[in-house]
Amino acid sequence: MTVLVIGGSGFLGTELIRQAARAGHVTAATYATRPGTTSHATWYQLDLRDPGRVDAVMTEVGADLVVNASSGKADWAVTAQGPVRLAMAAARHGSRLVHVSSDAVFSGARIHYDESCLPDPVTPYGAAKAAAETGILLVHPRAVVARTSLIIGDGDSVHERIVQELAAGTRDGVLFTDDIRCPVHVADLAAALLELACGDAAGVHHLAGPDAVSRHELGILIARRDGLDASRLPTGLRAHSTLPGALDVRLDSRATQRGLRTTLRGAHQFCITPA
Repeated sequence: MTVLVIGGSGFLGTELIRQAARAGHVTAATYATRPGTTSHATWYQLDLRDPGRVDAVMTEVGADLVVNASSGKADWAVTAQGPVRLAMAAARHGSRLVHVSSDAVFSGARIHYDESCLPDPVTPYGAAKAAAETGILLVHPRAVVARTSLIIGDGDSVHERIVQELAAGTRDGVLFTDDIRCPVHVADLAAALLELACGDAAGVHHLAGPDAVSRHELGILIARRDGLDASRLPTGLRAHSTLPGALDVRLDSRATQRGLRTTLRGAHQFCITPA
């Protein structure tokens, strides 16, 4: 099988490439500004705002599967319109599509969200992700939309680097005690995405860990794993900050987990082993 990873130079994209290549798939990947460092993929520059380039890459790669792990933040043209453009191209080329979405599509008003819950975003980023979900499933009904939460690794994710710098005193800021999510390990997430891709799943799925923890609780787990002084981690309340977004969003992934061989571990489990 030929796999095309959109956003292959990113944190999740790098792990997807590693696992796809290890499974014996011919692997290609795209980047926006510079290619990743792995040699396990053939690299293509891609701007999702350019429909001609999207179609050209799809034609050249001839992918059986496309996994969209790109991140355009709140840029509507990249985050909302780009994935729909990609879905249209995947449908024309007969390619299976798995699109990675986010718990940012929810406001936090009901706290617990399963796959049947309708998006109610409260940030521009969340609105763009929600629009992408709707458009993708409209133009490519057999696509998979996989919502996830905070993605953690073995020391090299954004949140982990923040924790390391705060513990070392080289960064200003706080870890919120009222900002709660369900973190997932990048290896588990990539494996689950590829498992969904290789099956007959379609529609919306949730891929997050079973443990709901605050940013500060997660920071403590990471610090202890890495042998850092967790008492040095400063705390604060997101509710008292100017940062927009939901406070407490807990993705319920039990329905999707029941159909997977891959186990989505919780933060208390995947943070046990030192990096």
